[in-house]
Amino acid sequence: MIRSQGRFFVTAGLQCCRWRVSCHVKRSYSFLPDDVKSLRAVVNPDISKIRNIGIMAHIDAGKTTTTERMLYYSGYTRALGDVDDGDTVTDFMAQERERGITIQSAAVTFDWKSHRVNLIDTPGHVDFTLEVERALRVLDGAVAVFDASAGVEAQTLTVWRQAEKHHVPCVCFLNKMDKPAANLSFSIESIRQKLKANPVLLQIPVGSGKNFTGVVDLLTNQKLIWKLRSIDDGRVFEIKPLDQSDEPDLLQEVTEARTALIEQVADLDDEFAELLLTDFSDNFDAVPSIKLQEAVRRLTLARKGVPVLCGSSLRNKGVQPLLDAITAYLPAPNERHHDLVRWYKDDLCALAFKVLHDKQRGPLVFLRIYSGTLKPQTAVHNINRNSVERMSKLLVPFADQHVEIPSMTAGNIALTVGLKQTITGDTIVSSKASAAAAARRAQNDAGTGKKHGEHASVVLSGVEVPDPVFFCTIEPPTMAKQADLENALNCLQREDPSLKVRVDPDSGQTILCGMGELHIEIIHDRIRREYGIETHLGPLQVAYRETILHEASTTDTLDRTVGDRKNVVTVELTVRPLEDIFTCGSYELAFKEEVDRQLSAEMKEAVKNGVYSAYLQGPVLGYPLQGLSTLIQSVNIESGTSPAMVSACVSRCMLKALRLGGGQVLEPVMSLEVTVGEEHLSSVLGDLAQRRGTVRDIQSRHDNNVLLATVPLAEMMGYSTILRTLTSGNATFSLELDTYEAMNPQIQNTLLKRMSGLL
Repeated sequence: MIRSQGRFFVTAGLQCCRWRVSCHVKRSYSFLPDDVKSLRAVVNPDISKIRNIGIMAHIDAGKTTTTERMLYYSGYTRALGDVDDGDTVTDFMAQERERGITIQSAAVTFDWKSHRVNLIDTPGHVDFTLEVERALRVLDGAVAVFDASAGVEAQTLTVWRQAEKHHVPCVCFLNKMDKPAANLSFSIESIRQKLKANPVLLQIPVGSGKNFTGVVDLLTNQKLIWKLRSIDDGRVFEIKPLDQSDEPDLLQEVTEARTALIEQVADLDDEFAELLLTDFSDNFDAVPSIKLQEAVRRLTLARKGVPVLCGSSLRNKGVQPLLDAITAYLPAPNERHHDLVRWYKDDLCALAFKVLHDKQRGPLVFLRIYSGTLKPQTAVHNINRNSVERMSKLLVPFADQHVEIPSMTAGNIALTVGLKQTITGDTIVSSKASAAAAARRAQNDAGTGKKHGEHASVVLSGVEVPDPVFFCTIEPPTMAKQADLENALNCLQREDPSLKVRVDPDSGQTILCGMGELHIEIIHDRIRREYGIETHLGPLQVAYRETILHEASTTDTLDRTVGDRKNVVTVELTVRPLEDIFTCGSYELAFKEEVDRQLSAEMKEAVKNGVYSAYLQGPVLGYPLQGLSTLIQSVNIESGTSPAMVSACVSRCMLKALRLGGGQVLEPVMSLEVTVGEEHLSSVLGDLAQRRGTVRDIQSRHDNNVLLATVPLAEMMGYSTILRTLTSGNATFSLELDTYEAMNPQIQNTLLKRMSGLL
């Protein structure tokens, strides 16, 4: 028997028919042109049949290839795209196709066996970690893809932590099972050890390396085999129950794995354990597969375990069972408990999680609809901006091809045209009145109503944006292009909140702040291609921080007459370093009790503004401060003094205190992971020693070594080129911000001289 898209056929007749079709068409074309489904025909089922999922993984684990196979098998693409050929659906940007990497997350919608799947393919590079963060913020489930020969890698840990932060249930897919070094037990153990998760193995591979032909489903004891034909697109595969004629080793492995699966599920799920003990105490193996599947689903939703499947996306094996697992184990939108859905009832409530700029349509805003229905040509209220905007069109996203639709129901992901002020993290509702009604319901639920900020509890939490670690100047070719460059940067900032743009107050230069070398390189390339501006980038610089070494107290008096108004303020304050000076953005402000009592709210706000503005510029090199606490000892203000003068006096006093406290520069230290062969390990270690690197661990992974180290970011400029040279292109590395550390005095002096132009 052979199965194709959920239908069963007689083998002989179908093989004959398929062979004739395949003879006349190119590689990967498996059906006639009319067979491609239209996006307009995508099913619009009940909310329980919707799955909002993301695909997340380390670089090159196979996320985009897996997405491509899903679209092909569900009937929405005519040919199998390839990352190396640059013709995949979700990697549509020129930069993505040139480099063979995913840079921005792309959304696609398709259906699979009466379920509607809204899928987001996310990047693997740490430079674009915000793309993963904002996708996971609005998704209900995730597929974590692993390279079966490498197991858990550096960025796998990062995306897994992000999924845990948003309480997203996951399914694991061990990809690349056809690689000679693929190792099932190693990958399972790395998930258990490094991710601290409970892997629930649902499949056993049949064959290994090049002989990997399929999997055994442990729930049903069925063998799923893909034929090893060069022209085969993997759409057709054979399903047959295991019998005694199969290899004895495979039978024994399956029996042991199924027994272990039943025991593991029984340990984690009380309902299943009770069923086993009452109905199947004589023979646990007789438990129906449907009962086992229900128990695995409960574990996944409760995040007590993660189902693990295996396959090879590039070789077209194991993707259909993964799609079945997505619909079987990951939650529907109504199974995720959002209080807001209860409070808004049938009124519209949606979160804007991504903005794109289209030259014809203007800003396109991605919305996740939590409740109510979205319709075009309607006015919506943005709670965060407190503004009303009109939505002109509503689209179904399909990478860079979008189809217009008349309405979209709760639980889905939509693309809207016409929301010009909305940015990432904004909450969209139907009207101010509906938000007020939801706030009242929320207050009734809580039992006590808050007097101020009544909308605070009915705003969906946005997305945390990480601090940038690299910055450089950017200049237009001529002053005539300055306005165009500013417009381009404004558009790019709306699309990518991790990109920060500021103007240097001393030189007047525009400064780009980004997450890494690749991030800034991509932004530069996009300005050139999409906006036609040949900009010049200055040298990349590191985003240092500053702190103080010891406690210092000082007093300052400001006496100034502006017009006929006399302003007199005297401030006394103390600054001291915090114990945890290395946590980014850590600082405190406190008032003495009598000062807290005597100051009005307006003046207290003015004092806070003065302190926080002083935190932005340190005493050594003018970098932002962190890891210090300020105590306001006394503030004497004569009547008639304006709040602006109070802020100015506090800032001046802070600067005096900071200089007395002794300045210390903090530099960003990166967590580095290098995968390198034994023959090149010594040269990589020698190079790291010259870069002030500290080796934490050297692990072995098959034939390679995995080197874990911490290195100052300032020493890592252009490291990818150096590493390629040292290892003849046979090593890979990933960098991630670890912490900020104090520079030693000698290196700090060298930095000071370089910044002042003496070196």
